Amino acid sequence: MSPGDEQGYRDYQGYGDHPEPGQTRTRLPDPDPYGGAPRRPQRSSSRSLITVVGVVVLLIAAIAFANRGGGDESTTASTKPDQPKTAATAPTGTKPLTTNPGTIPSGFPHTTQGAQSAAANYAVALGSADMFVKPRRDAILQAVMTPSRAAGSAAAFDKAYTPAFAKSLGLNDDGTAPKGYTFVSRTSPIGTKVTETTDNTATVDVWCSGLLGLAGENSTNPVTNSWFTITMKLDWVAGDWKIAAHSQKEGPAPVPGDDRASSSEEMSKAVDEYGGFTYAR
Repeated sequence: MSPGDEQGYRDYQGYGDHPEPGQTRTRLPDPDPYGGAPRRPQRSSSRSLITVVGVVVLLIAAIAFANRGGGDESTTASTKPDQPKTAATAPTGTKPLTTNPGTIPSGFPHTTQGAQSAAANYAVALGSADMFVKPRRDAILQAVMTPSRAAGSAAAFDKAYTPAFAKSLGLNDDGTAPKGYTFVSRTSPIGTKVTETTDNTATVDVWCSGLLGLAGENSTNPVTNSWFTITMKLDWVAGDWKIAAHSQKEGPAPVPGDDRASSSEEMSKAVDEYGGFTYAR
């Protein structure tokens, strides 16, 4: 607002009896030669009124824009805001895949973006509690691995997920939680990065945060948090991305915060009440 507009706004509010230094005010002779009451210039008040009305209009437009919600898919590129270009893990706006609840997403696009979506969702499946129960584990591996690697992966996981390993976590021999306890095993992707790609292959790093442990009043294996990165080599097979090989390493891990650890009851309730997500770029 210019100084003249500011003065006009004060006049409009009835506060303009004393002009500021450097400003002049024209007064007509008194009495008015035309026989009317003394007249005062109206230009300043008119400008202030226009300014106030303009501000109100802009505020209404801003509120309407903020509450508009999702944009029209048909909006042209010239009217859309620029998509993030510098951050490797910035969202690109691709809609998540349409899948039934409780199933592993599939049908990913034949693009590097589709490979990242596949890797993120497969990381969630491979880090779930179902991996500790053989029939469920076999079903997961059949869904995420390439057909040529599914059988070999199943045999390798059978050697890792032994009854002794289950017992070390406080589980039953078959990988299920004892009565009165809740087993927690969840992986949450934080971001993805493509490190290598060809027409039909892609290598994707998935940075993850994980939860693992047994929630219960007398549990000796409470739920803990970890950070790790999974590297997946994906092949385009039969119209979808599938895992040909994968490995895992620790980190990057942030500095632990000062959050109060939840009770076993709170943790069990959270696992039961909060579902997972479908991940897409």
